Amino acid sequence: MHHSEIKSDIRKLIADGTVLPAHPLALDANRALDKRHQRALTRYYIDAGAGGLAVGVHTTQFAIREVGLYRPVLELTAETAANWTKRPLALVAGLAGPTQQAISEARTARDIGYHAGLLSLAAMTTASEDDIIAHCQAVAREIPLVGFYLQPAVGGVVLSADFWRRFAAIDNVIAIKIAPFNRYRTLDVLRGVTAAGALDRVALYTGNDDHILLDLTLPFDLRQNGVTTRTYFKGGLLGHWSVWTQTAIRQFEMCRDARYKDAVPADLLALDARVTDCNSAFFDVANNFHGCIAGCHEILRRQGLMEGIGCLDPNEGLSPGQMQQIDRVCREHADLSDDAFVAANLQKWLA
Repeated sequence: MHHSEIKSDIRKLIADGTVLPAHPLALDANRALDKRHQRALTRYYIDAGAGGLAVGVHTTQFAIREVGLYRPVLELTAETAANWTKRPLALVAGLAGPTQQAISEARTARDIGYHAGLLSLAAMTTASEDDIIAHCQAVAREIPLVGFYLQPAVGGVVLSADFWRRFAAIDNVIAIKIAPFNRYRTLDVLRGVTAAGALDRVALYTGNDDHILLDLTLPFDLRQNGVTTRTYFKGGLLGHWSVWTQTAIRQFEMCRDARYKDAVPADLLALDARVTDCNSAFFDVANNFHGCIAGCHEILRRQGLMEGIGCLDPNEGLSPGQMQQIDRVCREHADLSDDAFVAANLQKWLA
């Protein structure tokens, strides 16, 4: 499947930039798929105004592959979305593992109706950049790709600007999620895409959950051979956006509106730090991100969108002191929540 085969309204949505929450996995007390709450989450993101959904990604838990849930979860989300809305919705499937596994997942996602694959390179930690490029080229023959620069703290690989130049040159790459949580490495990706002459084809999406609003607001000037090219992040694909999603979409729209103004409002710039403070609690920064998935689950549990916070790995949960940090940011930044929106619609989503 080539990106030219994606429906034009979906392709434009991705290219122009949108909000793509990373979809969590709802489990029951026996750590089995909780279909009722899984559907409710999908409906929540759609009604909040998300432009699409990313499923089978880190926030969905990579372990879904080991327990046979990859296809069922992708199918359930696609079916729920199709029955809930008729507006254009970009569906992005997480792809992981060695080359043959990633190819198999790409074919599965494509056959279900997903428009693109977010390619994790966590299985390539010992591979050379040449081998990783060959891996990406092979998967790109199956489905349009969204690149994924994942931070090393949760399994990512450090990659050079030249790697990103070569990656962006792959014809079936349509976007890159830039999530190294590192300003230098973020700039490496931007430099690489610029050097490939691919900024018109490859949309830049922030995955830097520690720096969301500034990534989405500020211009980036890239210089090559004395020529300056100004670019912007077009959208975001974020685990942080799996919670308080309606508010996140409002923030995204504020950032997009502010990009081309002579002066960015100081209140918007200051809001970046407040969102980062919330993320520090949700993502368990104090404990090197150990509780990042369970932390998002806890917010959704409080709202009634999930029954519990359990993960597939019984050793994965909240860290000591994380609950207190979540309590703190929920209290101090209550105006950033969308609790009232969820409360007003929860029973409809759970039906």
